[in-house]
Amino acid sequence: MSYKRKILVALILLHSSFLIPHSSFLIPHSSFLGAQNLPTSAPKLLPFQQQAQPQVSDQQLAMQLFQAKDYEKAVELYEKLYREQPTSFYYMYYFHCLIELKEYKEAEKLIKGQRKNDPRAIKYLVDLGYLHYREGDVEKSRKLYDEALKELGPDQQQIFDLANAFILKGENGYAVEVYLKGRELLEGSYPFSFELANVYQRSANFDGMFEEYLNLLEVNQSYLNTVQDRLATTLADDPENIKNEQFRNALLTRVQQNSDNPAYADLLWWYSIQQKDFDLALIQAKAIDRRRQEQGDRILQLAQLAVANGQYQVALDAYTYLAGKGEAYPYYDIGRVEIANTRFMQITSRQKPSEKELISLQKEFLQTIEYVGENRTSVTLMQNLAHLEAFYLANPDEAQEILYRAIEMKDIGPKEKAFCKLELGDILLLFGDVWEATLLYQQVYQDFKYDVLGQTAKFKNTKLSFYIGEFGWAKAQADILKAATDKMIANDALALSILIGENYDPDSSTVGLFMYARADLHSFKNQEREALELLDSIPLLFGYHPLLDDVLLKKAAIYSKLGEYSIADSLYHKVTTDYPDEVTADRALFLQAGLRENEMKDPATAMELYARLLERYPSSIYTIDARKRFRALRGDSVSIKN
Repeated sequence: MSYKRKILVALILLHSSFLIPHSSFLIPHSSFLGAQNLPTSAPKLLPFQQQAQPQVSDQQLAMQLFQAKDYEKAVELYEKLYREQPTSFYYMYYFHCLIELKEYKEAEKLIKGQRKNDPRAIKYLVDLGYLHYREGDVEKSRKLYDEALKELGPDQQQIFDLANAFILKGENGYAVEVYLKGRELLEGSYPFSFELANVYQRSANFDGMFEEYLNLLEVNQSYLNTVQDRLATTLADDPENIKNEQFRNALLTRVQQNSDNPAYADLLWWYSIQQKDFDLALIQAKAIDRRRQEQGDRILQLAQLAVANGQYQVALDAYTYLAGKGEAYPYYDIGRVEIANTRFMQITSRQKPSEKELISLQKEFLQTIEYVGENRTSVTLMQNLAHLEAFYLANPDEAQEILYRAIEMKDIGPKEKAFCKLELGDILLLFGDVWEATLLYQQVYQDFKYDVLGQTAKFKNTKLSFYIGEFGWAKAQADILKAATDKMIANDALALSILIGENYDPDSSTVGLFMYARADLHSFKNQEREALELLDSIPLLFGYHPLLDDVLLKKAAIYSKLGEYSIADSLYHKVTTDYPDEVTADRALFLQAGLRENEMKDPATAMELYARLLERYPSSIYTIDARKRFRALRGDSVSIKN
């Protein structure tokens, strides 16, 4: 045999010694290639190799055999282990092996021997009853179960053991009886509420489960966090929304009947947030705040959650409540500031806000800034006011002056300053000062390269390059941003990269793509009609163009922004039907579903569209969000960290 061949054989044998857990399972040497030339015995292993061989104990092997349902081999090992060490652990597996092999006489002998060793352990009556059940004698089985229940005494460990014995045999009804009797025997010193709730859950008796959790809070309010954790897990697995409805009814009844119990009020506040019922959450938060004379922390937390979920009216009510508590309270200034900021988000999120609303908002900003002064507290006010002046009231000079003052303030942090620079860059781009805008974006990127803020600045600069026709540069930057940590930036960068990649060729005409880019810039400037005119001209000029699906998608987004939802819906539909194999199809389907859900208030159709996306485009970047939205519309519980 050659030297190389000897080395190969040695390596194979060494590898097998690490992988095969027991020597009796080793593959015969003859199974290897060229085995006819091998010696009949394996070469001796070096000392370190011998130490490295894993050893499998009888206990591990017995468990492996039991899990593989090889009861004939497992029973031999468990019998040996039990003889050597008659513990309840070995007994349990030995007993179940005998039952599975229908060795009922031997199993009965085992039970009686175990009872003799531990006469107070009435759980063995359950094993004997189970044995007769497996033999087919149900009546005898029930008599033994009842006898075990009758012999139960005021011993907490005995109660646990007997209940667990019933649970292991699938007798959840008897387990409930054990815990209820145990509660009486111990005279309430331990209520077994968590244990009963678990058994009720196993039995799909959700009403019983919820009652136990609520009863526990009636006795001991310190269990609130534990109950919330258990409920969050239970309610999250509720595709038909049955458990949530039952729990809501049970909790509301408890709150009405026990209005003085703070745990129920806290639980209802927590649950309303879990369900995104912010109106109910605010009612509860105000009631708790007044009753306990709190400082407003709970109200502030709820207001911030409401803003994050687009529930601006609830947030406004919450901030108004905080401001209404008076200047002596810690969140008075925050309340006043955030009322203006939230109203700004509410108004600018609408299609075509009226001039009256915009002027009123401008006045509110100026009054609030005058009250708190131009400082770190008011920097978001100044930023939002500048946006209002530039994008809605056509006052670019005033907008820029506000932001320059904010940037030069000494008491604001680097991030607040960076956000003001990004806003200033947007305003400069809005009014055509491209080079100053790109310098500001670049400054923010350099200062926050490894932060989402820096990625945002880089993407803004990338879009600027796209707007002015620098398509090669824009695509290169978009390709980098596809790996951004922020999912929204990464998705937008991917869409831009694909758009440019499919429609840009330096050696051919880029007129169509340039027209599209100009339309995109008009849309950024809120010049929607100009954008639509440019987009409509592309098919008129070129007839067929690879941009046509992107044109339809962009027009749909603009009509949606204008509040013309029916037109937007039909355009999204046209993309999915006329261009089902294009990269825009899954995006159009996702956006159409969102439009149906949020604007057109048609959850049934939205569910169908989300389901269609999951079926047709399983590898789409929108599948995760589509699945979440589908489940939410179906009624699954959505947990929110609060």
